[in-house]
This record gives sequence, structure tokens and C-alpha cells, in this order.
Amino acid sequence: MGPLEGAVDFVAWLRERCQVIILSDTFYQFAQPLMRQLGFPTLLCNQLEIDQTGRIVNYHMRMQNQKKHSVAAFKSLNFHVLAAGDAYNDTAMLGEAHAGFFFCPPDHLPKEFPQFPVTKTYGELQARFAQAGNLQIAR
Repeated sequence: MGPLEGAVDFVAWLRERCQVIILSDTFYQFAQPLMRQLGFPTLLCNQLEIDQTGRIVNYHMRMQNQKKHSVAAFKSLNFHVLAAGDAYNDTAMLGEAHAGFFFCPPDHLPKEFPQFPVTKTYGELQARFAQAGNLQIAR
């Protein structure tokens, strides 16, 4: 499994302009191959406990609503936080950020959360991030 088409270039563009942190509800062990393909941006997610035979024996969730709490913590450190997400579990994070955007969400989600602009391509997301974060489009 690989990143969506355009994701590698988008992450590279973003990393040249600001810190990139991916907040996810997945587990490090599942995300590692994808993070390698994206150039290892910082990932904050959950942890699986695996025994010596390679069997998953437990899981450890970082905390409830970790995405929202992470954004609040970054804001408390005086970071200007931009966020993008595609699902219900992202809406609290998007609301906590200085600017939050949907990226390719299911059709019903923007109807329930019309306050978050919808982007459908990495170019659209790049433009929203550039405007909200005062980032240069080209270098």
C-alpha cells in the first residue's frame, strides 16, 4: 500500500515551509511503511504490543481525543496550527486548529460540518494551507 497520488510531493512542499506532524488514530506498526514513503514526517498515533512470536497481544491508545488535545498543546506553545482531515474523528482537531480543512471527505460529512472548507486535490489543499499559514506556493 502506498500514499495517495500527489501525497509525497505535497508533504515535501509542506515540510519546506513548516513543521509537519501527522496525527492519526492508527498504530505505529501499521503506519511505518507509509511514513517511510512520505520521508518520515513526525507521526503521533497509538502503539501495539507485540510478543516475541510477532503476535499482537495488546494495544495502547495514547489518549481519548488525542488529535484535539495535540492541536491545543501546539497552540499553547504558540504554534499556528493548520489541520486537514477526512473523517468524523478529525472534526474536533479541525475545530481546534487555527484553520481546518476537509480533504476528500465522504459527501455527507461537509453537510454536517459546513464550517470546514472542502478540498478535493492536493493543489486545493496546498492553496488553502498557503493562504491560512501565509506560506509561499513556489520556491
